[in-house]
Amino acid sequence: MDAAAAEMADRVRALLMSEPGLEEKRMFGTRAFLLDGRILVGVRAGAVLLVRVTPERGTTLLTEPGVAVAVMGAKSMGPSWLDVAPTVLADDEALMFWIDAARESAGA
Repeated sequence: MDAAAAEMADRVRALLMSEPGLEEKRMFGTRAFLLDGRILVGVRAGAVLLVRVTPERGTTLLTEPGVAVAVMGAKSMGPSWLDVAPTVLADDEALMFWIDAARESAGA
């Protein structure tokens, strides 16, 4: 994990530390944050935030600046897995927007 990713992971951890059922794991080169065993968000190299949402929500969120469908290797992950550029996550309010989007989708 590079320095930018480590810093982003620290930010995510601080925002989620009081969340019951939260677990943190290294998975597929990502620092993943799981809620009740399901990936909520992950931090990838370069401080890119990987966000898991429903396909419907993902299609809507793809219109936001700095958001793209996540790709692992040569495989597109589809609209349920979004990469959010670190430039969009400059403050904790913006980061929390994406964490909340993932949390809402996890409860759906």
